[in-house]
Amino acid sequence: MSREVLLLADALAREKNVDPEVVFGALEAALAHATKKRFQDDIDVRVHIDRHTGNYEAFRRWEVLPDEAEIEHPARQMHLSEARARDPNVELGGHVEEPLEAVEFGRIGAQAAKQVILQKIRDAEREQILNDFLARNETLVFGTIKRMERGNAIVESGRIEGLLAKDQMIPRENLRVGDRVRAYLMRIERSGRGPQLILSRTAPEFLIKLFELEVPEIAEGLIEIKAAARDPGVRAKIAVKSNDPRIDPQGTCIGVRGSRVTAVTNELNGERIDIVLWSPDPAQFVINALAPAEVTSIVVDEERHSMDVVVDESQLANAIGRGGQNVRLASELTGWEINIMTESESAEKKEQEAARIRTMFMEKLDVDEDVANVLVEEGFTSLEEVAYVPLAEMLEIEAFDEESINELRARARDALLTDAIAREESVERAATDLMSLEGMDAETAAVLTEKGIKSTEDLADLAVDELAELTGMDEARAKQLIMAARAPWFA
Repeated sequence: MSREVLLLADALAREKNVDPEVVFGALEAALAHATKKRFQDDIDVRVHIDRHTGNYEAFRRWEVLPDEAEIEHPARQMHLSEARARDPNVELGGHVEEPLEAVEFGRIGAQAAKQVILQKIRDAEREQILNDFLARNETLVFGTIKRMERGNAIVESGRIEGLLAKDQMIPRENLRVGDRVRAYLMRIERSGRGPQLILSRTAPEFLIKLFELEVPEIAEGLIEIKAAARDPGVRAKIAVKSNDPRIDPQGTCIGVRGSRVTAVTNELNGERIDIVLWSPDPAQFVINALAPAEVTSIVVDEERHSMDVVVDESQLANAIGRGGQNVRLASELTGWEINIMTESESAEKKEQEAARIRTMFMEKLDVDEDVANVLVEEGFTSLEEVAYVPLAEMLEIEAFDEESINELRARARDALLTDAIAREESVERAATDLMSLEGMDAETAAVLTEKGIKSTEDLADLAVDELAELTGMDEARAKQLIMAARAPWFA
């Protein structure tokens, strides 16, 4: 029967397009399954098939545990001392084996044994199909809807299946069994039913791939899509850049009489697409992204990564869009927080900010309103600027002489020192409070204090994943610290 084993392994490997080693593994598992059925106890059986001769042998195995460990499964576990009595070279975690009489190959007619072979080959076949698919490096999937399951579509693409979940379909599109669809491959999930493609028609990447399909210049590298943002089925924005000064990226993506952008729009169930010119200047990029609204002025706040965009009253509705759609998509496209305001609102905000800075200078520098006003009008916004801007620059302010400037600089430095000492004391108090927790160390307490977590109450309000992200610690330790902080809640 040994030759029959080799012939079967070779035939199955060729028929199913899988590695012969997978078939041998499946046959070994099936023989082991059939051999175990001869015993009442739940024993562990290993079968080895010689890859050259086809001969096979079976072994009963026991896992080796420490002598102090409790034996939960006597039929397949034993202590180290007992194991070494049989095999002096065995180590902890290894196995002791004794030969068994293998079942006859011709008697593996049991349905369970057949299922083991077929299932393993099916799994290997699916894996091979998936590997062939991944080798093509495709992320845009073409397929046919094979069936619908609870609103989700199962898409068949060649010999592999994909899942297009209901929430990944474009709203109000009516997909039915037999329809041809395109979708973006988000990821691959491996489950009991084998690997499955997880698809999306709402991802911004799907929009990018469709343009790559319609616009050859993108594939050639002459035009680049830098970013995309979507409100699926309603409106989208893409940012394009030309790598060839002779090519207009917007016109190229639109196509003759709008043919290219229309083809993408039709695929996306009528989604309106704005093609925006990308700019390396963030402010200009935001202005382009807000089109067709016209921007009057723009103020960039690098620290908060936001921009105040001022538009004329007549342009306000265009800039914001229906339900805030235009400004939301522009914000997603550019990566900046965008605050739309009218000129009157901008002036009011500037006055409020100036009043705040004026009050701060009056309190911290102990000066009157006139002096504070001069500083604000000259563009000073912080104590650091007053303390450390070069003296030559401050001497250019006509309202101040050198003596008053030196006095202002000295007061600013004193105020900064006082604030630093107060912050240090606050940090020390916070660290002392946090250090009272079981499991807390000085390094973690310092990191938490820097992140604004200054008390056990602050820590108790955090979620486990938030603490792990803030500090980089593992979730087990994060959970332990949070539970220690919440202990008073349950006292």
